[in-house]
Amino acid sequence: MPPPYQTFQKFNDPDLAAAIAQQLQAKGIDSKIENAPPLLDATIIGDSLGSPIHLKIPASQFTRAHAVMEEYYQSQLQNIDPDYYLLSFTNAELLEVVQKPDEWGHLDYALAKRLLNERGQVITPVKADQLRQQRLSELTRPEKAHPIPIIIGYAGTLISLLGGLTGGFFGLWFNAGGLTLGYMLAFLKKTLPNGEKVYIYSPAERRHGKIILALGAIGLIVWFLMLLRPRSE
Repeated sequence: MPPPYQTFQKFNDPDLAAAIAQQLQAKGIDSKIENAPPLLDATIIGDSLGSPIHLKIPASQFTRAHAVMEEYYQSQLQNIDPDYYLLSFTNAELLEVVQKPDEWGHLDYALAKRLLNERGQVITPVKADQLRQQRLSELTRPEKAHPIPIIIGYAGTLISLLGGLTGGFFGLWFNAGGLTLGYMLAFLKKTLPNGEKVYIYSPAERRHGKIILALGAIGLIVWFLMLLRPRSE
């Protein structure tokens, strides 16, 4: 069975995506490029916001791929523009880049380390690994969902249930919103820098999501039953 592929990086530039894929392939990391379908029709969002390009690799190769990309960009640092914004960063700002490479990208990460080293704050391999582990622990922690989406999810499914009882079509719109919010709370995951996937929300919030999904399913069933019932003349 082939290894599962996951999105390693997203691009808007197909040439850049192909170049990065080539670098990974040269180091023995298999990859494939996919165009994600747009979330909205082009007539609504415009062609300039075209489909993102996903570079996918086996999940087990994420850590090695990050090392390959860091090595590649280290070799490209001599080509940095003298006006590149990172060159004006303070040491504290550069340290934040090193602490959160997933937010800044491989080029900024490699450049920040070099600048810190030149300024006497050497980031040793051991220190870099410690920072990566700390960041991984931070990203693994569940995010706190705002109570408003949970309230809206419950309200939407309850309104859809009432709409089903009265035979109103408006209930389907609320049902769709409630089901979407419930699914996001219960099952939405994020991919960590090491390729592992974890749930975004805490068990308590995921429980709310499952309850919202159950209520939405009941509302949908009630709506169909009311729709199919014989109409009195």
